[in-house]
Amino acid sequence: MDPISLGVVTATLAAVGSGMANEAGKQLYTLVGGLFGAGTRAPDRTAGLAALAPELAEAARRDPAVAARLADLGRLAELSLPGPATLTVTPPPPPLRTFVDRQEPLRRLRREAARTHDGRPRRVLLHGPEGVGTTGLAVQFGAGEEHRFPDGRLYVDLASGPGGAPLDAETALRTALAGLGVADRDVPPGPRERAALFARLLAGRQLLVILDHAHSAAQVGPLLASSPGVLTLVVAHRRLTGLDAETVEVAPLSRRHARELLTRAAGKEAVDRLGPALPATLARCAGSPYALWATAAHLADGGRDPARTPVPAAPHPDEALLDGLYDDLEPDLARVYRRGALWPWHAVTAGPVAAAAALDETTAAALLDRLVERRLLDQPEAGRYRYRPSVRRHAERTAGREDGVAGCARAMERTLQWYLRFAVAADLDALPQRWHLGAAYARAAPGTYPDPGTALAALLAERGNLVQAVLAAREYGFGDMACSLAEALWTVQLKAGHHEELLPALRAAAQTADTVCPGTRMAGRLHTYLASALLETLAFDEAEREAAAALDAERRAGHLRGQATAVETLGRVQLARWAFREADELFAEAGRIADRIGPGDDGFADLPRVRALLERFRGRAQRGIALRENLPLDEAEGRLREATRFFDATGEAYNGARARTDLAELYVLSGRREAALPLIDRALEALTRENAHQHVAYLRALRDGHAGGPPEPRD
Repeated sequence: MDPISLGVVTATLAAVGSGMANEAGKQLYTLVGGLFGAGTRAPDRTAGLAALAPELAEAARRDPAVAARLADLGRLAELSLPGPATLTVTPPPPPLRTFVDRQEPLRRLRREAARTHDGRPRRVLLHGPEGVGTTGLAVQFGAGEEHRFPDGRLYVDLASGPGGAPLDAETALRTALAGLGVADRDVPPGPRERAALFARLLAGRQLLVILDHAHSAAQVGPLLASSPGVLTLVVAHRRLTGLDAETVEVAPLSRRHARELLTRAAGKEAVDRLGPALPATLARCAGSPYALWATAAHLADGGRDPARTPVPAAPHPDEALLDGLYDDLEPDLARVYRRGALWPWHAVTAGPVAAAAALDETTAAALLDRLVERRLLDQPEAGRYRYRPSVRRHAERTAGREDGVAGCARAMERTLQWYLRFAVAADLDALPQRWHLGAAYARAAPGTYPDPGTALAALLAERGNLVQAVLAAREYGFGDMACSLAEALWTVQLKAGHHEELLPALRAAAQTADTVCPGTRMAGRLHTYLASALLETLAFDEAEREAAAALDAERRAGHLRGQATAVETLGRVQLARWAFREADELFAEAGRIADRIGPGDDGFADLPRVRALLERFRGRAQRGIALRENLPLDEAEGRLREATRFFDATGEAYNGARARTDLAELYVLSGRREAALPLIDRALEALTRENAHQHVAYLRALRDGHAGGPPEPRD
C-alpha cells in the first residue's frame, strides 16, 4: 500500500476523525498533528480532518520520514479503529404469553414485510396511546416473523433517557450503534459520522429494527434504513408528522378481548370473584393491556377490586386505575413507590430509595421487588428498576400531595446524600493520589473497595444516576452537594471517558459554583473539569473559555496549585489544536506557578507529582515540535522518562502507564520498536488492573502493529 497515495491518506485521517470517542483516536489525533507543517492547526470538528489529506500527502511525498511515520500511523489506525466485522444485535424483549387479538395490525405488518422492494424503504409507524400495547405488538410481530430476519431483530428504546425522557437524535444513534455491538469507545463523535456508520452496518442485512417510544420524526430520521432487507418499525404514542412510513394505528382492546387478557393474566377464579364488579373493572382499564396486567397482578396478590371506588375523570386512562392500586399499598410500600419517583433517575436502586423512604436497604430492596410483582415497576436487570412514564407521573404527583414540598425536599436531600457518600468513597479508592475539595471528602476515608479497578467499575455502573444527582441537587437548591458530586466524577472522566454523557452535569456544576461559591477553589476546579470534557469532544473554543474561567477563579482564591492546573489545561487545549510550541510555553508557565508554592502552602507536599505531570505534558508537546520541525527527539524522550521514573517510584500505576504509552509512541515513530515493547507490556499490565479499558485497547493495537510482539487477544 502506497503511503503517499491521496486515497490512503484520506482514509487514514477519516478513520482517526471518526474514532475520536476511542482512546486510540485521541492518541492518533495528537500524533497526526506532528506530521503537518508548523502552521497547520487541528480542525474544530473531526469531519474536517480528512480535508487536510492533500496537505499531508504532499508532505509525505517530499519527506521520506513523514511518509514512514504516516505509514506507521496508518497501520495503527487500521488495528485500533476497526469497524465491527459482524453484528451483535440487541434483541427486543421476549413476547408475552398473554398476547391477545391484534390480528388486523399483524396482517398489515406482514404485508409490508413481504412487499417486493421497489425502491421504497420498508417502514411502518405503529402508534397508539400509552399502555395500549404498541410495544407488545411490535415484539410479537418480530417473534412470529423471525425467519424473515436472519441477521436479527434490533430493539432501540428511544425513551431510555433519565426517567424515560426521549433521547435526542445524536444519543439515539449512539444507543442504536451500541445495540449493533459497537463498543462505546468506537462510536464516532459526530452525528454525521454516527449516521454513516449505522447505514454502513445495515447495508445488505436482513434485519428488523424496532424504534420504540419514538418522540418525533426528527429523532428517528437518522435511524431510518434504506437497505432492501431491513424493515423498520417506529413505535410511538401518536402519529408522527413528517414521517414517511406506512401507518398502523393500534386501538384499545375490545371488551371481549380485554376480559380474555384479564382472565389469562389473573386466572379465571380471580376474575370470577369480581362478580358484578367486573364490568366496572374492565371499564376502568379502558382496553389498556398495561392496565389489565396491573389489575391482574393486584387481584392475584389478594387485592380488592380497584374499581370499587368511583374516581373522577383522570388525564390519562391509567390514572384512575393507579389511584385505586395505590390505595391498597401498605404504608412502607406506598412510601417507596412515591419517593422513588421524585426525580427521573436512569434507574431506581435500593440504596437511594431506602434513604428517601427512611428504611434500611434490605427492606427497600424487598419492597421494590413487591412493586415489580404489582406491575408498578419494571425490572430491566437485577437490582435496577424503572417506572413506566405514566406510573412515574402518578407516583410523583402522589408524593407531592402526601409528603408536601418540605417532605419531598427532605427525602431528596437524603437521596442525594446517599449518592454523595457512594461517589466519594468510590472516587477515593479509584484514584487515591489526586487532591480533593469539599467537606464530603474530609469526612470520608479510603478502603471501601479492594482496588482501583473495582472502585471505577462501581462509579461507571452508576454514572447515569450520578449525572442526574448533580442536576437534582442544583434543582433542589443543594448547591454545595451539586459541586461535590461533580467533583467525584473526575475519575470516570479521566480513566473511562464518557465525556458526552458527563457534560450536562459538569455544565450544571460549573454554573452552580459561580452562583454559590464564585471565585473559590471549587469554582476553579469545576471549570477545569468542564474544560477537560469539552477538550475531549473537540470543542476547543469553549474549552479555552472554561479553562480561562478556571484560572480567573483560582486567582481570585489565591490558590497557586489551582492556577497551575488551569494553565496546564490551557496548554492541553493548545496541544489538542496541534499548537505544540504554544502548549509547551503554557506547560512551562504552569511549572513556574507551581514553583511559587512554598512550605505551608496548600499543595506543597504534592509539588513533585505536579512537576511530574507537567514533565509528561511537556514531553508530548516537545515530541510534536520535534516531529514537525525535524528536530532531535532527545528532550521529549528525557521528559517522558523522568515522568515515568517519578510515577514508578511513587507507585502511581495509572499515570506511569500513560507516560509509558507516550514514550512507546515516540520510539515507534522514531524506528525504535524493540525499545517500545517492554514499555507497552508494563503499561498493559498496569492499566488492565485499573480497569482502564479504552487505554488497554489502544496499547494492544500499538503492540500488535509496531512492537514486534505476538498479537494480544481483544476485548
